[in-house]
Amino acid sequence: MLSGPTEQVLHRRLDLDGPEPAIQVAEHVADIADEDVDDLSSTWETFGDVIADLFEDPPAPDAQVQVTFTYEGYRITVEQDGHATFVPIHDPPT
Repeated sequence: MLSGPTEQVLHRRLDLDGPEPAIQVAEHVADIADEDVDDLSSTWETFGDVIADLFEDPPAPDAQVQVTFTYEGYRITVEQDGHATFVPIHDPPT
């Protein structure tokens, strides 16, 4: 069994043909955090259309583009193939 930071990495997939990617990210965060998606902050104010652009006009697969940002206490990386990782951000001990 793994221990340490790798236990904190949660993997999800965004549907490239599905709803707006920002909505999917918010839905995944709400699911992971056991929150209501309507209680989360606006994705537009946090990361805007950055990941939508990644899917609407994708670069060549060889580019292996990733977009990383912080939203609602998670460090999120979205890859151009729709794979996403969510890593909870914890305050360092004082």
